[in-house]
Amino acid sequence: QVQLEESGGGLVQPGGSLRLTCAVSGSEFRNSNMGWYRQPPGKEREMVAGISSIGAMYYADSVKGRSTISRDNAKNMVYLEMNSLKPEDTAVYYCNKAWGSFGSWGQGTQVTVSS
Repeated sequence: QVQLEESGGGLVQPGGSLRLTCAVSGSEFRNSNMGWYRQPPGKEREMVAGISSIGAMYYADSVKGRSTISRDNAKNMVYLEMNSLKPEDTAVYYCNKAWGSFGSWGQGTQVTVSS
């Protein structure tokens, strides 16, 4: 079973930056399209960025131009660098298979953007 562990969140002021990290166990990672999702308080979880197994990227309009997704297949890691953070970016951030899931979710990492 694939296990996912997100880290790198925290409290940041508007305009600040964060780099989120996701460690993925299991051999499925290398051939899987991966995504970062977020769930703001009281709202549904949504995918905000994706990266295919060969590096093609997708961004939701809400983060496009401010975020960069990347992956390291040798380390089974996925990253999301977020810049120019806004209060509306406040959410719990998760990684998983893009447009789907491996069947379970990690605990996520909390990002709070506030002055």
